[in-house]
Amino acid sequence: MSRIPQGFIDELIARADIVEIVGLRVQLKKAGREYKACCPFHDEKTPSFWVSPDKQFYHCFGCAAHGTALGFLMAYDKLSFPEAIEELAERLGLEVPHEAGPTPARRADDDLYKFMGRVVSFYSETLARDARARQYLAARGLEAATLTQFALGYARDSWNDVLRRFGANEAERQQLTDLGLIIEREGGQIRDGERHYDRFRDRIMFPIRDARGRAIAFGGRIIDQGEPKYLNSPETTLFHKGRELYGLYEARQSRVVLKRLLVVEGYMDVVRLHQAGIPYAVATLGTATTPEHLKRIFRLVNEVVFAFDGDRAGRAAAWRALQNTLPEAREGREVRFLFLPDGQDPDSLVGSEGREGFEKRLAAAVPLSEYLVREVSADIDLSHADGRARFAEAARPLVAKLAPGVYRELVLERVAQTIKLSAVRLQELWNQAGTRAASAPLPTRSAAPRARISSGRGSLVRQAIVRLLQFPASAARISETERAGLDRLQEPGIELLRALIDDLKRTPAQIPAQVIERWADKPERESLEKLLLKEEVITSALAAGDELRAALLKLSELANTQRLEALQLKSRTATLDDSELQEFQRLTTKHPAAKLSR
Repeated sequence: MSRIPQGFIDELIARADIVEIVGLRVQLKKAGREYKACCPFHDEKTPSFWVSPDKQFYHCFGCAAHGTALGFLMAYDKLSFPEAIEELAERLGLEVPHEAGPTPARRADDDLYKFMGRVVSFYSETLARDARARQYLAARGLEAATLTQFALGYARDSWNDVLRRFGANEAERQQLTDLGLIIEREGGQIRDGERHYDRFRDRIMFPIRDARGRAIAFGGRIIDQGEPKYLNSPETTLFHKGRELYGLYEARQSRVVLKRLLVVEGYMDVVRLHQAGIPYAVATLGTATTPEHLKRIFRLVNEVVFAFDGDRAGRAAAWRALQNTLPEAREGREVRFLFLPDGQDPDSLVGSEGREGFEKRLAAAVPLSEYLVREVSADIDLSHADGRARFAEAARPLVAKLAPGVYRELVLERVAQTIKLSAVRLQELWNQAGTRAASAPLPTRSAAPRARISSGRGSLVRQAIVRLLQFPASAARISETERAGLDRLQEPGIELLRALIDDLKRTPAQIPAQVIERWADKPERESLEKLLLKEEVITSALAAGDELRAALLKLSELANTQRLEALQLKSRTATLDDSELQEFQRLTTKHPAAKLSR
């Protein structure tokens, strides 16, 4: 898959005017050096939404929405990251390059999208003419407006309807084959003058649309009895089922602000939920929820609820979803599981209970951590040591899948509570067991914490990071000696400071928004954005550079002090080697009061 070069994203951010981008969608008013407005992402009467042309950044002090021009397009226009890039590039008259070169199949893909659009219209026209198909949908409770909204159609019980309509020549038949709409007969046999036949027959057709609303595939539901009940398009140039979510386009087009997504199993479930006033429902496409699905979901919302049928198959699907979700679960995100009564699915349940009844069930959905504990302990007797030990061993690889951070610590505590151990002791025992499972051992509470940015006003690391963010070009003035002085330093946030300096020296940036977008997929982005929002008294780029270098000098001195103390400590229990003695002598020239233990 081709990737957009970071250099092009930097150029795009530098050339875009966030005031213009936001101003086309929100009425901005000049306020000093910045612009303000009522926030477009939540209801308010007093403006708390600010746009900074200097930082090329927006922020709402009411709901905390913030980001660059790209982030605004993604949030307001409900675009994916690549789509926001395309939108901004088109506005600036630029062609989006790819690291594998410009996508050579783009024009061919455009033809395929148009072709799919024609097939969608054909199926919709067929549905409008077929009384039996319309009666079936009416019996399922679907309204005419819903059929139009989701562009539902019907494939007649025919082996060659689509083939005859769209396969007049070899080129068109090849397009139909590439899109998975027709199938070549085994061995290339010819029957009734045709070597191919239609994939979909006597099925209600659900177009699967991408983020731009273009049809990329179909799901077909049999009207009467038959197997399979649902038939999906195969993987094609346009369609990769492990990345797509049915109903996501419609959810993003709804007028409500998306705060959560509800993941269900079937096309009909999605359609009925939307019709009932739950427009945030989506479905995976005949496959388990994948990491790609989850990354896409969490780019849009911070909360996801999985709803599954209450039968054995539903419980199995829920467990697979939990296992795939664990690596993406972290603080700031909420994952819950809703189990429906036996014999019910979202389609039937929302039909009988309505939106309010269904959303009451959503409010009672089980958090991921509780579902994990409940499921792992389901067949284990926790009343004795043997059962609790078995539970701990079963939970260990699951907890290990979680990303380091607050959420992982809290889940560890919950598991430890179940077996009546402290979290520290449980982790120590897991580390000692050392079966080297899916991920590295969890840090105990007594272990050194992961480097983080200090929010303290006096933190030298924080001051240096803020100045790099405000004036990224100042990184060019940092010498190799000044940078090397940070290598041995052990201070909160130092890893991020080193990474920022290295990145900006390797690839210079001019404005804060460029720096933020480079960290778009990294957990440190949130910390950087918070620091960017803080007002610092920095008079000029020159002053920022001077203050940055002064902070680096003090940090280098601190690193020397830490190293000197480490050598002194080692000398109390062991003999320093020649290189360490030379290092100690060099450091003591700056700290003459330091002494070695004898």
